[in-house]
Amino acid sequence: MTTLLREHAEQQYADELQALAVHDQRLRPPRWHLSPWAVATYLLGGQLPDGTTITPKYIGARRVIETAIATLATDRGLLLIGLPGTAKSWVSEHLAAAISGDSTMLVQGTAGTSEESIRYGWNYARLLADGPSAAAIVASPLMRAMQEGKIARVEELTRIPAEVQDSLITILSEKTLPIPELGSEVQAVKGFNLIATANDRDRGVNELSSALKRRFNTVVLPLPDSLEQEVEIVQQRVTSLGRALELPGEPPALEEIRRIVTIFRELRAGMTADGRTSLKSPSGTLSTAEAISVVNSGMALAAHFGDGALRAGDVAAVLVGAVIKDPVQDRVAWLEYLETVVKEREGWKDLYRACRELA
Repeated sequence: MTTLLREHAEQQYADELQALAVHDQRLRPPRWHLSPWAVATYLLGGQLPDGTTITPKYIGARRVIETAIATLATDRGLLLIGLPGTAKSWVSEHLAAAISGDSTMLVQGTAGTSEESIRYGWNYARLLADGPSAAAIVASPLMRAMQEGKIARVEELTRIPAEVQDSLITILSEKTLPIPELGSEVQAVKGFNLIATANDRDRGVNELSSALKRRFNTVVLPLPDSLEQEVEIVQQRVTSLGRALELPGEPPALEEIRRIVTIFRELRAGMTADGRTSLKSPSGTLSTAEAISVVNSGMALAAHFGDGALRAGDVAAVLVGAVIKDPVQDRVAWLEYLETVVKEREGWKDLYRACRELA
């Protein structure tokens, strides 16, 4: 068993990628490890002729994934947009793993991301000793992806300052990274492309310029369509993470997952599932990723401080913290939801009592 806390996608699913490569007889774009059809099968799941099961990495509309893959087979960059927690980073990582066999060409966008992080930096000891030279350049992940013909990833593009964002324009349009200090450039090798992710709900968002937007094809990753679909996503990811973290407790009961997902969906929508009761929505996003976190944290509580079975008390301990981000506004919304919905819902009395104790 691996000792790594979190394996890269190409490590964790190496057997599936190898099996797909063996059976994949379709046309592959230059330097792609798999054909677009096989990449889609890897993301969406399927059965191979030898009986190998490919587990789904994304549960949702097939056309969304097909459009994203088709974009990467062209000279356009791919921009994945969606609310926080809609699996943008997850899809980005698995696309890079399936296409390039390497998901590590990553620039993590923050308010402090500099132009050097996207273009290149310098080894200052060598720069001072020998002056500007190719040997003194410290290549960014983007530069290495261009040189090796791989997929580069930029996470949270809209958190990067606008003037730094625009350093991508030349790379995307000309497929060239100028190095003016040396009077040279790095030209992208076939197989290179860029996947960026962004959302417009977080604070600190920097709007993309129209010039940069035109260099991308935009694919929107929606929230799960139905309760059942979201429950399936949470169950699958919780099972995977539970194995990776080696949590000793029992797998969570499907009914507990269903209750958490139902609460998140109703508070997100500002209305109960039957449409009869309007609700105040908390300030947080209450995304699928948050639901996964709640279940995992509850499992850890149950495993280490309980009898190993996930119960209402374990769920409530982390659920309250997930919902109440603003101690004033969100507390009001949560208490109202407890009294008008949870308290009256059949079979939810245990969750109501556990949440009231904490509230």
